[in-house]
Amino acid sequence: MSKLSRTVVTAAAALLFTGLVAPPLLGQATPYRTVDTSWGDLPDGREWGAVSAIYPGPDGRTIWVAERCGANTCTDSDLDPVLQFDLEGNLLQSFGAGMFAWPHGMYVDDDGNVWVADALGFGDQPPGWGHIVVKFSPDGEVLLTLGEQGVAGDGPNHLTKPSDIVVAPNGDIFVADGHDAGGSNRIVKFDSEGNYLMEWGSTGGDHGDFSDPHALAMDSQGRLFVADRYNNRIQIFTQEGEHLASWTQFSRISGMFIDDDDILYAVDSESNQARNPGWKRGVYIGSVRDGWVTEFIPDPEPDPDTSGTSFGEGVAVDAEGNIYTAEVGPRTVQKHVRRGDP
Repeated sequence: MSKLSRTVVTAAAALLFTGLVAPPLLGQATPYRTVDTSWGDLPDGREWGAVSAIYPGPDGRTIWVAERCGANTCTDSDLDPVLQFDLEGNLLQSFGAGMFAWPHGMYVDDDGNVWVADALGFGDQPPGWGHIVVKFSPDGEVLLTLGEQGVAGDGPNHLTKPSDIVVAPNGDIFVADGHDAGGSNRIVKFDSEGNYLMEWGSTGGDHGDFSDPHALAMDSQGRLFVADRYNNRIQIFTQEGEHLASWTQFSRISGMFIDDDDILYAVDSESNQARNPGWKRGVYIGSVRDGWVTEFIPDPEPDPDTSGTSFGEGVAVDAEGNIYTAEVGPRTVQKHVRRGDP
């Protein structure tokens, strides 16, 4: 390759990585097809509510979902919001009734424990609602609660509308605290027992600042990925809060999942001409080792400028490589498989 050719390639890569141009693959046919637009068999005529929390079990053979009780809140419901399915969509178990206002983010650790974040908070009658992260055993026993239910705060013992959770291999817990652009906008780190260790972040657009840290993921190197949604980027940090990189090539991200091969699945449910002009809603797929977006599943919504949110806010991948999108606006879970697969 000539020096001129290398310069052109480098310049193109720089434009892509700073978000000045959209990846060219967005005009290509997706390698996936949607096989189920309402995945998961719910009991007794129950319907999906708004759902953004979804995660595979540790072996990738079950899918966990936390949905908002057939509506957009669970405050007036006695339904279990936390549901476990097999890969055929059969319900295996459920739990969590009366505990959450607005299940938002979810993580399942290597021991099968299920973590759920409640990203809403209101109510003047004890115990109130929201502002907590709950750790359940695989069969629904409450093992740990971060924050105080119904009590917002930005100190070491309280949370304000936490959006998501991820647990490091050593057991340290990271919480994206502050749903909405004007929220707490911080990442809070706890040890495995729930003791506060540190935090970083403030409201803004500089490196290390946030505007709605909406989702978390961790790669095989232990790097923490933060979907900084209102800033239309992903920020990458060490576990001590050192900023490593900011990526815009995955668009305006609501949810993320990184698989064992370090493939990032990042879902955009909000881009339109007002929020992120020139970008499309859908699932952006690429390796975190080089940052290149290589595949894309487009949102079927024909007119995103007229809808506040569509397609997935949460995303998960099973052991067979099938992709699940958890959808707030459409109130459903969709399953996508590679073309040619049954």
